[in-house]
Order: sequence, then structure tokens, then C-alpha cells
Amino acid sequence: MTATRTLDDLKRGLGPSDRMPVVFLGHGSPMNALEDTAYSRAWTELGRTLPRPKAILVVSAHWMTRGTTLVDVSAMPRTIHDFYGFPQALYAQSYSAPGAPEMAREVVSLLASHRAEEDDTWGLDHGAWTVLKFLYPGADVPVFQVSIDMGRGLEHQLDIGRTLSELRDRGVLILGSGNVVHNLGAIEWGKGARPHDFALEFDRLFADRLEDRDFAALSDVKGLGPLLPMAHPSVDHYMPALTIAGASDARDDLTFMTDAIDLASISMRSFVFHAR
Repeated sequence: MTATRTLDDLKRGLGPSDRMPVVFLGHGSPMNALEDTAYSRAWTELGRTLPRPKAILVVSAHWMTRGTTLVDVSAMPRTIHDFYGFPQALYAQSYSAPGAPEMAREVVSLLASHRAEEDDTWGLDHGAWTVLKFLYPGADVPVFQVSIDMGRGLEHQLDIGRTLSELRDRGVLILGSGNVVHNLGAIEWGKGARPHDFALEFDRLFADRLEDRDFAALSDVKGLGPLLPMAHPSVDHYMPALTIAGASDARDDLTFMTDAIDLASISMRSFVFHAR
């Protein structure tokens, strides 16, 4: 089993490196962008430890396509407020980072076998900007998104990560944003809601398999059995975690962060793979 480290270990040991880390953040509620929470504080602290990238590639649960993988090539990605019923202050939030059109077009070529196409209409959805505002609050690092193809299987998303992994040696930070457990229908509102057993079980299973580098098990729908649809009625929030797993390799150490279950059925577990 590969050593798993704490965030404090990461702060001490993660210095400038030619090979960029890969990061998955459990983003949870959009309100984390406004509130002082354990999650927003952890993202801020992580941002202080990460090497400064030349560009950030984001795979968010909130950009879903079918039959193709789209890559945002816009020069100035717009801030997308893709949620409803929240305070007006949240809709006033903006993250004005520039895009990375040249790098994005290279990614289209890199993912040609995955039916990649250019897109200039998307921007940064809340899976991206609500965490980026804490990682890089100056909005001064070029950023672009890559969609998740919901028409393919979980193994496909692992393979997307494997293909993208070469960008780590070119100064690109690959960031996945979703949730390891995401069942909105099972949410229990109010502080102190007890996590559902299925949420705890799937979250622990995921963490154990990730530590063991048993990614095949994490993408095996039959092997995951009835636990998978309980944790993910739709797998959109799960797929970015597989992208990041696929982009890791045996030379990486693994650090877990913010492993709480929020609102009984949302895992806020985050993790970082970084080269030794």
C-alpha cells in the first residue's frame, strides 16, 4: 500500500517540481464559495502549498456531454451560475481568470481518440470557480475546462486521466471537482445530520481502493454492485475522481483532505497525488 499523508505532511514536503500534482476536490454546496467552512479553509491552505502552474485543466461534474469530450478554448471563460434558489450574493460572484486557448487546442488533439472537440461557449461552472477562488484567489492562472462524456463508461474516464497525465510534465495542474458520494435525494438538512451507512461504506471503499491503486475496482460497475447507485444515482460527480486517479502513477504519494460526510449523503473527501 502506498503511504498516505496528511495536509501538514504535504505542506512540508511539496516543493517546486517539474511534475505537477493532480488534485480532486469534493466541492459540495455552492455556498462554500461564500461561507467560512472547514472546506473553504482547507482549499485556501492547499492553494498555498501547490506549485504555481502554467495552466489549470478542470474536469467538473457540472459539464456533462454525451458522445464527445468538449474542451473550452475561449480566451476569457465566463463565470457560470448553474444553480437555483441561492442568495443573490452567490450570483454576484465572478472568477475572471483568463483561458488557455493554445493549450486547450493541444488537449483537443491529445484526446482525439476520445472524440474531443473544441467549444467556446461554456466557461467555468460552479464545480470549477467555487474552489478555484480559494486555490488561486488572484484569478491570474489560465484555466480551461474539459467535459465528461456521460455516454461512455467509468473506465473511459480513467483512460481520459491516463491520457491527460503527460500534461503534468508541462506545468499543467489537472483538477477534478465532484464528490466521492453524491446523493441529493438522501440529503438530511440541519447540522449534525448522521451520515447514511451507504455513504460511509462507499466513501471508505473508495479511499481504500484508491490507496491500493486498485482503480479497476473503482470503475467496475458490476463489482461495486448496489452500493454504486446508492452513492451515485447519477455518476456525474464520481467521474472527475476517476479522471484524477487515472492521471496519477506509481511514483505519486497520496494525501487525503476533508473526508467528512456532509448533509448525510455528500462526501467532501478530497485528495492530492503528487510526485515524490
